Amino acid sequence: MNEKYHYKCFDCGKTYSKDEIENNLIYLCPVCGVVEKNKPQKGILLIEYDYETIKRKISKDEFLKIPSGKFWLYDYLWPIDFQNERVKKITNQLKKISLPGDNFLIEKYDNKTISILDETRNPTLSFKDRASSLVALKAIELGIDLISAASTGNAGSSLAGICARLGLRSIVFVPKKIPEAKRIQIQSFGAEIVLVDGDYDLAFDICLEISQEKKWYNRNTAYNPLTIEGKKSAAYDIFISSKGKIPKNIFIPTGDGVILSGLYKGFLELKKLGWIDELPKLISVQAKGSDAFYRYFNTKKFEYKNTESIADSICAGAPRALFLGSKSIEESNGFVLLVDDEEILTAQKIVSEKFGILIEPSSAAAFAAYKKNVIDDVLLLFTGNGLKDISSLAKWNKQPEVLSNNSIKEKYF
Repeated sequence: MNEKYHYKCFDCGKTYSKDEIENNLIYLCPVCGVVEKNKPQKGILLIEYDYETIKRKISKDEFLKIPSGKFWLYDYLWPIDFQNERVKKITNQLKKISLPGDNFLIEKYDNKTISILDETRNPTLSFKDRASSLVALKAIELGIDLISAASTGNAGSSLAGICARLGLRSIVFVPKKIPEAKRIQIQSFGAEIVLVDGDYDLAFDICLEISQEKKWYNRNTAYNPLTIEGKKSAAYDIFISSKGKIPKNIFIPTGDGVILSGLYKGFLELKKLGWIDELPKLISVQAKGSDAFYRYFNTKKFEYKNTESIADSICAGAPRALFLGSKSIEESNGFVLLVDDEEILTAQKIVSEKFGILIEPSSAAAFAAYKKNVIDDVLLLFTGNGLKDISSLAKWNKQPEVLSNNSIKEKYF
């Protein structure tokens, strides 16, 4: 195929032209793609580029001079036509979705040096902005002005916020137990919100059914190939920020497995380009109350189970990218770790007090897993801001006693 990029099915390996997939709003492989209730997806489409041509176009040293967080500056690695007239019209608005270029941090804990990718400062305060930005740009390129999505909160608020910045409309399906702060954030960005009487997996299925009927452009994680593609940008930002010296071990909070899959794809592309010699080890972190990856990785069998954890962002009974994510772990020689809610809350408190970073429970899971498995040369992925779920913060911050003027003076004088 004489194109900048094409689509390839993860399961059956069949390839498709970009026009065949995009002009017909196809999301999964037409041959083997299937979405079943409470099951991982099959037929996920991945995007492949002409890596040999890219290698001739730019060198590793030249690439490392590109500012972190501005993914459009290397347009040859994205499935967006930046010369499209509709995209060109919003080119000056790209700074509205620019990611912070200084979010690669080096910290000390118990005399150990750890790296952190702090996604809490993204436009809508979560990692999901990486995927939402790319999905929104593709919608603009295709002349679409409304995007739908199912979400536990972060993907929904991200889509709503990015759409608001770029002049698009959004409709978000969320489970009834969504944290209030996330619900309010989605609504505040002007999105239409649908509160589903059920869990995330039900919200996902209903959103898909209605989107297909209404022919809405759908952002559902792993279902839309651009969600995986967008999240690979973190791999490039880590590469740039570390000056090519990527940490050997990366702790990744895991729910649906799309962040995990996207990071793997980005690192694999860096290897294909000859800019790194080996992949970092991807360490998937799950809450004990939502352990589908852990069970599948160790048994190669999937069984649907209801989920329950304070880390709502990584609660998924049927991880949509389970098979792709598991391969990503295997191919990087990684593994899966479990942490319980108590360990997550303890980690959240430590990160806040020691590093001054307020993270939500799913992010804290990464630090909790590191504390149980201390190794060298690590990077922790902090995927969401703590203000997205203040109910978890309230569990370890006591309500202060109201003191009178005299009582205050007695206490401090």
